[in-house]
Amino acid sequence: MKRRRLSDDDLELWRKVARTAERLAPEARIVDAPAKTKPKPNAKKPAARPIATFEVGSKASTGRSGHDLLPGISERMAKQPVQMDKKAFGKLKRGKLKPEARIDLHGMTAQQAHGALNRFIMGAHSGGKRLVLVITGKGKDKFDDGPIPIRRGVLKHQVPQWLALPPLSGCVMQVAEAHISHGGSGAYYVYLRRR
Repeated sequence: MKRRRLSDDDLELWRKVARTAERLAPEARIVDAPAKTKPKPNAKKPAARPIATFEVGSKASTGRSGHDLLPGISERMAKQPVQMDKKAFGKLKRGKLKPEARIDLHGMTAQQAHGALNRFIMGAHSGGKRLVLVITGKGKDKFDDGPIPIRRGVLKHQVPQWLALPPLSGCVMQVAEAHISHGGSGAYYVYLRRR
């Protein structure tokens, strides 16, 4: 099959489009391609780039991160700064501190769970409790074949956000994922401020 040469009108149209288009990777260097010329028979070829040496066991560096998605809720919770006593926080993470009260939000809708959580936290705070356990569950697996990933566990993702907003933010000092003995990633320790 013979390639068709572009007409002058086609080339002009292409140049207009190329001038108005934005690059997908603006950090990449833009190089204007020189007009095609026939190479001279005695011209030297450009030097080839040296190939980087590779050793068994080393990783190849791509220079790019794998993706720019938001990390999971467990990773975000672990990266939060510690507001409470560090020694008590260490005991909390090891499951050595016993929660004084607990609420189980399994089977509730988001609206029902939000109201129940507000009542529970405000009541525990006014009762002088310091450490409570909020059980959200890990969420159900849903069949998903769409292009946009769906996060698992609505309550698991909503509860930390609700605890960070008023009126609960005034009562809550620290939120951390529970130890495996108290529910693991399906529950949260909520450390409350003193009255």
